[in-house]
Amino acid sequence: MTAADRSARTARADALCAAAFADSGAPETGSALVAVGGYGRSELAPHSDLDLVLVADDALVDVRGEAWAEVAGRLWAPLWDAGPRLDHSVRSLPEMLAAADGDVRVASGLLDVRHVAGDPSLTLRLRTTILAQWRRQARQRLPELREIVVSRHRIVGELAHASMPDLKEAEGGLRDATVLKSLTTTWLIDVPGADLERCRQQLLDARDLLHEIAGRASDRIAPEHWQALAEGLGLPDERAAQRHVRELGRRMTHLSRLAWRRVDDALRRSPAAKPRRPELEPVAPGVALSNGEIVLDARARPADDPVLLLRAAAEAAVRDVVLAPPTAARLVREGAPLPDPWPAEARQQLVRLLAAGPGLLAVWETLEETGALPRILPEWDRIRLLPHASPIHRFTVDRHSVETCVEAAALIRGVSRPDVLMVAALLHDIGKGGLTEHSVAGAPVAREIAERIGFAADEVDLVGQLVRWHLLLADIATTRDPDDPATIDALTEHVRTPEALALLTALTEADAKAASPKAWTSWRAGLILDLSRRARASLERGVVPAPVREEEIEIPDVARAGRLAVDVVRVPGGSRVTTAAADRIGLLADVAATFALRRVPVRAARVWSQGDYGVSVWDVADDHLDAGALRDQFDAITERRVDPARRLAPRPVPAGELAPTVVVRPEASDHATVVEVRAADRVGVVYQVSSALAALDMTVRSAHISTLGPQAVDVFYVQESAAGALSEIRAAEAAHAVRAAIGDG
Repeated sequence: MTAADRSARTARADALCAAAFADSGAPETGSALVAVGGYGRSELAPHSDLDLVLVADDALVDVRGEAWAEVAGRLWAPLWDAGPRLDHSVRSLPEMLAAADGDVRVASGLLDVRHVAGDPSLTLRLRTTILAQWRRQARQRLPELREIVVSRHRIVGELAHASMPDLKEAEGGLRDATVLKSLTTTWLIDVPGADLERCRQQLLDARDLLHEIAGRASDRIAPEHWQALAEGLGLPDERAAQRHVRELGRRMTHLSRLAWRRVDDALRRSPAAKPRRPELEPVAPGVALSNGEIVLDARARPADDPVLLLRAAAEAAVRDVVLAPPTAARLVREGAPLPDPWPAEARQQLVRLLAAGPGLLAVWETLEETGALPRILPEWDRIRLLPHASPIHRFTVDRHSVETCVEAAALIRGVSRPDVLMVAALLHDIGKGGLTEHSVAGAPVAREIAERIGFAADEVDLVGQLVRWHLLLADIATTRDPDDPATIDALTEHVRTPEALALLTALTEADAKAASPKAWTSWRAGLILDLSRRARASLERGVVPAPVREEEIEIPDVARAGRLAVDVVRVPGGSRVTTAAADRIGLLADVAATFALRRVPVRAARVWSQGDYGVSVWDVADDHLDAGALRDQFDAITERRVDPARRLAPRPVPAGELAPTVVVRPEASDHATVVEVRAADRVGVVYQVSSALAALDMTVRSAHISTLGPQAVDVFYVQESAAGALSEIRAAEAAHAVRAAIGDG
């Protein structure tokens, strides 16, 4: 769409640079002005830099003389004045070649060098020498380039799946397109040129529009950019724009991964080895392994074998090799459709595929790119490239589901029905994308799929149950008091057998690990696994064991003497702070204010009464805390030398931010009134809530503080100061006071 604009921008820049070179007094022979990077490829975006190098043949030009320095000054001055941003340098030809020889990134970048002005023969010498050097050293340099690419992908993420994708640096972005062209230039491998160029040009269109929308050189697409991108690309809405850009990234990623696999194969072969006919190693009926790829053997009859596609995919995933795209494409064209219900072998091969671990990712990607997935799972399109609503998720919904399978594959030894676990892991988010809560919407869809796959009726029920309640265990474990009998009942009311509980526990762990490291911290894992252990005992023996309290403490002498005891322990990424003091109404508010006034980010916390003392354990994102400083801050608050109410006053909810919610859950406990607060993660929320409750002469028996991404989920077990749950009127007063305190009044 914007290729003509790119050409016009490049032509204008070339004319400007050529005029500046002509006026600089540079010699007509032995010096040249060349463009590199995106300018060298004639792909200038609206706010791109001009990447220029003034090159000289040091046999003809005195590159260390004063005259040459004056030439460079006269060249750059008018370009600076003209407005475009410059990334410029002055080099001799030997310096250019030495830089390319010493840095694989420089060598790869100079493959795009283009003549702008001056001596064209010098530019030609530079190009041909760089190209010959690149091809000659390819076997030694490509492993180094591979490490750089993998490191960039690890840092930036994937264009197809990141919540705020980077069009240039992300995996599947424009940088990868340039690398692919560098790989083909080595003559070691080939890449589908037309497909690569189509994706590359359309990504350039999106980048040009993004520059215009942002008004600056920006390659990262923020949520507010999608609607304007949709309009610029002629698409109906932002969802269509997301799918378009992410599909381009997915295709580019697919091409890149296949190319690097083939580079690995080429590097393993001796350069002196003569090409020979590929050997076929039979690995399953109709399926063979050839040169590290799964292909069909001569006896394969796709039209008569409806399981052949799943069999080939499972073999590729289990062996962690490539499912040859031409093979998958042929099976899509010629393969027999799967009957309804599936035969037993088809279900077994699907489970083998899903349980293959890391090998699943590349094979699933090939099934996506060749159009094979709709033959296996037509419902997949409802979540394909669907962004997650929560920023805590690293991936789009479809990729997250596949990553959940990868994580679940490591847990199958701990469950009795690994086949049910793997299918539930694949389908647990299949209900997303609509207005109905996704676990509710997804359960009937998952049941229908499980029935078609060929599961028995009780197995279909189990898959549907896991999808319906896949959020339940984590939600109860992180927001309910483990001492309260109602906590176990809330879980076993819906999960009624030890087998289902074991499957739900494994699915919960896999789902959390696939979402983000923040979703499966040691803290959260301990809460979830302990609740599962106690619920299992209840289901098996009818007896609920006491919760494991890793944070149960011996009350320090400092607390027994009437002061706040503070202990700080360094943990990965922060600190764990334990406090203890004589219990009283308002103690939690004062401790929370201590952290808030020092701007300490709280990731999670557990608060409880231990005899006559109030104890709290805080997991915070600060690894330089000092216990003495925290105690001094607390003393300043309790002695009224500092007023936290003034400094932590509630603020109006900013435009665009979700309003906080305050819900009273009378069914969650028989002994206390549960108040659940969900709000944007910001300093002071715990203080504001606990202070509002203290002002009503209410005591917090226990509290469970949790932060996931941008949202804080804080649950308070509240009683009257004389003990006992709140009346309906008092519960309403508490909810109203908390809403006012957090800025939703």
